[in-house]
Amino acid sequence: MTSPSPAQRRHALACDLPLDERFEVIVIGGGPAGCTAAAAAARAGAKTLLIESSGALGGSGTSALVPAWCPFSDKQQIIYRGLAETVLRRAKEGMAHVAADALDWVPIDAERLKRVYDDVVTEAGVTVLFQTMLVHVEVADGAVSTVLLANKAGLRAYRARAFVDCSGDADLVAWSGSPFQQGDGLTGRLMPATHCFILSNVDENGYRHGPTLHGNNPASPIFAILASGRYPLIPDAHLCSNLVGPGTVGFNAGHIFGVDATDPADLSRALMTGRRMAATYRDALAEFHPKAFANAHLAMTGAQLGVRETRRIVGDYELTLDDYLARRSFDDEICRNSYFIDVHWAADQAARDPAAFGTWDKTCIHYKAGESHGIPFRCLIPRDLRNVLVAGRSISCAQIVQGSVRVMPVCLAMGEAAGAAAAMMARMPKPDARRVEVRILRDTLRDGGAYLPDHADALATS
Repeated sequence: MTSPSPAQRRHALACDLPLDERFEVIVIGGGPAGCTAAAAAARAGAKTLLIESSGALGGSGTSALVPAWCPFSDKQQIIYRGLAETVLRRAKEGMAHVAADALDWVPIDAERLKRVYDDVVTEAGVTVLFQTMLVHVEVADGAVSTVLLANKAGLRAYRARAFVDCSGDADLVAWSGSPFQQGDGLTGRLMPATHCFILSNVDENGYRHGPTLHGNNPASPIFAILASGRYPLIPDAHLCSNLVGPGTVGFNAGHIFGVDATDPADLSRALMTGRRMAATYRDALAEFHPKAFANAHLAMTGAQLGVRETRRIVGDYELTLDDYLARRSFDDEICRNSYFIDVHWAADQAARDPAAFGTWDKTCIHYKAGESHGIPFRCLIPRDLRNVLVAGRSISCAQIVQGSVRVMPVCLAMGEAAGAAAAMMARMPKPDARRVEVRILRDTLRDGGAYLPDHADALATS
């Protein structure tokens, strides 16, 4: 008698577990894309389960403590609308120091934002499971058939008709065996990570009226900190900050290099490094900007690492740099994007020269006011799967373009489209993303307030 194959053993494991078949759509990952995907699917009538590995929804803006939203406008109008605009509007309520009409670089109150996401998904009728991990994927006939989830109830098997991978790392797609890319294809180089943190007991007057901390200001204290040599854990001049509450400043500062966040050892090392770095920033700012930070207290570091890049799926279409530069429109586009190409590839030595800012930490390509490009539905479809969609930073795109489409506003917009499409797939006799009628999907998104101009009016140039 021959021994069972690994695939047979895995299938036997799934068969021996409790099986839950209540849900039509399962969304993996409760970051911005996952929240809007789940809400859109449930709003469309699909019984929807959202799983999240941490204890809160929102990902980068909540558990990772990113202190501000990237721009929601193309400098002329808001272009991330629908559920994305709902999230932004609710997140600003109660933040007295934020203008009601603010759209770009709006500070984030992470605790408030957690509640906003809770409300958005529960109002839509989504079932949420926190502290729940995807641990295994089974595929049959070109479709994900069963996923195994682990939480305090143990291991359980779940089946659904459609799945949306919003894990940020394309875990569902990768573990299904569908192809993906990681890094630049040559060296595997990934953008560095950042561990965000919050300082409290900051003197607001000193913060507001002192030098701008950002590294594009040659007078920022970050350059004196670097030149002093007393804080070797501070690697470069990347120093973004926002007033997120009374006497409370959130920081997106520094880089942690060589991190593959799909490697548990790398991720663990980076979190420990980030916590040490955050304490170092507090001490350095207290010394070199005492009017604001002399009595500052390190209140919190992110429960999650700020990860910019891991896997990107191989999809039915790869969004290219040429598409970005041409401000291209597509017949099947499901949202528009205007964020600049923001690729963090820092060079430590150059970072210490304030005159080098603009080249030291980023590859930057900016649009003019009113310009944007489309994101095709095909970028959300993994090449070898028919009942899975992907939304968030791991869609099918060139690495340099990922530096634009990875940020929260566009992830919110992509998630809403993926969720609405997943609900359409769930109603098919044989769910298939390639059989989704994109015209109906686009009309559905428009009905929900999405910005999808007619192609005659699309802001595309050749």
